[in-house]
Amino acid sequence: MTKIKCFYISLLFLGIGIQQSYSQSYKFRTSGVSVLEKNDKGKWGKWSDLKLANLAVTLDTDKNRIVVYSQNIQLYEILSYQPESDSETDLVYSFICKDIDGLDCTVSIITRKKQENRKQLYITYSDHVIVYNIFSM
Repeated sequence: MTKIKCFYISLLFLGIGIQQSYSQSYKFRTSGVSVLEKNDKGKWGKWSDLKLANLAVTLDTDKNRIVVYSQNIQLYEILSYQPESDSETDLVYSFICKDIDGLDCTVSIITRKKQENRKQLYITYSDHVIVYNIFSM
């Protein structure tokens, strides 16, 4: 009887370990931030000067969320995963999201192939865009 219990307990722990290995959490760090806004006439202005920003960012596909750990935490619930877009210059992973205030946005992680694979995180709303330069941790 004890051998059978040991066997089942071993299977339980093995199953839990395998299940946790499938959850995906990606961690990034930001190095800079810039913002683009629409003006009163609805036209896009110019990007703000890039400011230093040392923040943690987590993409958690198990919990379907993206979190930017700024002074005011930015939480984005992933509603849908968009197909990967791969071109000669960019590799793009996009997510249709809803922020903590219930506003719709698109969050994209872009790898700039012709810029030494520099990564950027774009958070795009209808009236403004926030971009962070990021690197993997």
